Amino acid sequence: MNTEILGVIITFLITVLLAYPLGKYISRIFSEEKTFTDFLNPLEHFIYRVCAIDPHEKMNWKQFLKAMLTINMLWLVYAFFLLVFQDKLPLNPDGNPGQTPDLAFNTAISFLVNCDLQHYSGESGVTYLTQLFVINFLMFVSAATGIACLIAVLNAFRERTTNNLGNFWHIFTRTNTRILLPISMVGAVLLAFNGTPTSYEGKDTITTLQGDTVQVSRGPAAGMIAIKHVGTNGGGWFGANSAHPLENPNYFTNMLEMILQVIIPMAMIFAVGFYIRRKKFAYVVFGVMTLGMLCLMIPAIVTETNGNHTVASLGVTQETGAMEGKEVRFGPAASAYWSIMTTIISTGSVNSMHDSSMPLSGMMQLLGMMVNAFYGGCGVGFLNYFIYIIVAVFISGLMVGRTPEFMGHKIEAREVKIAMLVTLLSAFLIKGLLGLAAFVFVQYPDAAWVVKPSNWLNNPGFHGFSEMLYEFTSANANNGSGFEGLGDNNIFWNITTGFALILARFLPIIGPVAIAGLLANKKFIPDSAGTLRTDSFTFGVMTFAVIVIITALSYFQPLALGPLAEYFSL
Repeated sequence: MNTEILGVIITFLITVLLAYPLGKYISRIFSEEKTFTDFLNPLEHFIYRVCAIDPHEKMNWKQFLKAMLTINMLWLVYAFFLLVFQDKLPLNPDGNPGQTPDLAFNTAISFLVNCDLQHYSGESGVTYLTQLFVINFLMFVSAATGIACLIAVLNAFRERTTNNLGNFWHIFTRTNTRILLPISMVGAVLLAFNGTPTSYEGKDTITTLQGDTVQVSRGPAAGMIAIKHVGTNGGGWFGANSAHPLENPNYFTNMLEMILQVIIPMAMIFAVGFYIRRKKFAYVVFGVMTLGMLCLMIPAIVTETNGNHTVASLGVTQETGAMEGKEVRFGPAASAYWSIMTTIISTGSVNSMHDSSMPLSGMMQLLGMMVNAFYGGCGVGFLNYFIYIIVAVFISGLMVGRTPEFMGHKIEAREVKIAMLVTLLSAFLIKGLLGLAAFVFVQYPDAAWVVKPSNWLNNPGFHGFSEMLYEFTSANANNGSGFEGLGDNNIFWNITTGFALILARFLPIIGPVAIAGLLANKKFIPDSAGTLRTDSFTFGVMTFAVIVIITALSYFQPLALGPLAEYFSL
């Protein structure tokens, strides 16, 4: 077991060591400084010419958001129709059918918003064509959208007073060409050399050790698996995701995929410090996020490695820990590490079945998604954290009797109202839709219009409640993982989670960009003796306290009815 813990520690340390120089590189890219990837300039200029883009055009926050939302709406329509008609298109050697309109609606939105909540099985739900030109494509552009919006917020604080948040198209293009593509290519090559499929052939027939003949799906999976982690997307080429032996063949690929999915969210925190020339502020943010991660990680690893108390009461020894739903080649410690990291950074990929996690581990996973700001997704992790900063600055200002300020700009009623609306949105979506699902499940168990709610849950009681809570929490956090005891491919879940996905993605992006744009227009106020320093240990503690209090007040009730009740019932 000590060896397993050592593997977890080494994986985390390697990620930090790689993230720091990557953060410096990301800062140089968007500062227009020289980098080793400048040879890509001709390619980027070609893209600008073909798309009639002026990369030097300045955009205020409204123009920036207009460009971002417009192109995302176009991608949504494009993805929907390809998924509906995929059975009539080429590159479908296994003869997979087209998706139903409600499933295509959910899938298109899910991958557009970087969530990848899959209500279908990867092998049979999409074709090679839609895997490549819908799923893979959206994995790149959704991650680039989040990073571009973070750079817009940082541009607001890089200068003392400005109306220019940067050019969305320029930032978006450079994110793809200089960050996502290069890292994904390295990851894909390493995966391919370790046994991940890269062919375009259909299913292969193999004979198992038991002598059974089975059909095994293949396809150009390595490239998709690389970007699914690099872009904190998480959707699996195979239905079992990274618990599948072809998607994640061995312990090396497990470490590789774990590093790939954390490295950009972590690097973006360091990039913030380099880019706005406030490295101490970035270190404080990194410290708070790491503390939050450890508060979730340590209980999960301890719980999973100690085994199931109910099984132990039967006299069964569990020297390897709680192994239900876990791969022997990874073990409970690496599985617990993955489950927490993948939920706090909104990747949502799995190397074990979260539905089989111990109750307290499941609660830690839920809390990671409810906070959604400990490292977080590509770009949007800091955007979510930025909202907590605004709330913390406002409360701190009230405590000392000063007008709240952040980086030389006064925070007034308008900015606080936007921050509070974004903060309350998550609880409203999760608890409101959860209440609707529970009502339908109890009052209309045999309703045909939602495909028999009585068939939704394989596990009634507290755990079944947790399954429904997890589904809406995952959709709200743009995460995509699930407690897969829930039967979710029906009209009710496809539509309700679809609306949750799109609202929970774009409103928390619009809010921070709007706040940053409004603050950037205000007169810069130099620091004075009474200025609240946001790069201090004290403010870091204040921000952490705000995160804990808001999360506890917002979600204690559903957590008490789900994982906590299940824990005390064991």
